[in-house]
Amino acid sequence: MCLQEPYTVGNKLAGLPKSLAVYMSGAGRKQAAIVINNKQIDTIKITQLSDEDTVVLETKVGNATLLIASMYFDINRPIVYDLQKMQAILMHANGVGIVFAVDSNARSTSWHDVLTNKRGKTMGEFLISRQLHIANKESCRTMFWTSCDASNIDLTILNNQAIGLIIEWAIHNQESCSDHNIIKYGIGNANAIIQPTGNKGGVRYRGTLQSFKGTSYKSWSSF
Repeated sequence: MCLQEPYTVGNKLAGLPKSLAVYMSGAGRKQAAIVINNKQIDTIKITQLSDEDTVVLETKVGNATLLIASMYFDINRPIVYDLQKMQAILMHANGVGIVFAVDSNARSTSWHDVLTNKRGKTMGEFLISRQLHIANKESCRTMFWTSCDASNIDLTILNNQAIGLIIEWAIHNQESCSDHNIIKYGIGNANAIIQPTGNKGGVRYRGTLQSFKGTSYKSWSSF
């Protein structure tokens, strides 16, 4: 699970079982985290690329190495600051697939919002110049909503090497107890995405990633 603006107590994620592996970084208020509920996943945090607003993990998906980045772009600071962090991750990847799960606080019709603001224009130009791709699909549901507004500011961004690894992207219909909806997608190929692993304890699913925000962690998917 890639989390942005998670609920924390004493600078630690609250409401999660201790059996889960939680990755955060920095000494300040945590605005990004990644949670894994399968200890068999070979995962390393890239410390030099991680901070309170960004967590970057290197993991294995089948025979492929993949970087997963959970990022929060603070609306009160220039977006170029966070785009520079994305650039640093791209340079580190050196040909490895990357999945960015981002609360961008940026709006653009390029990712199925109803308008494009200044932040969205800047981010769109950055994505094009770096040959990055947005996995978001048009939907009757929006990623962010309040009683006054709705927008699509939560993005799943891929580099060329990761395009073939992401399938079945969707805005989940499960209640998130937040003003952001859950985004869910598979990592793997069509034959490996949702298959029983043969364990006696029941069916576990491989290659499913959820990205969401807020105070509720009611369910999660096994890798």
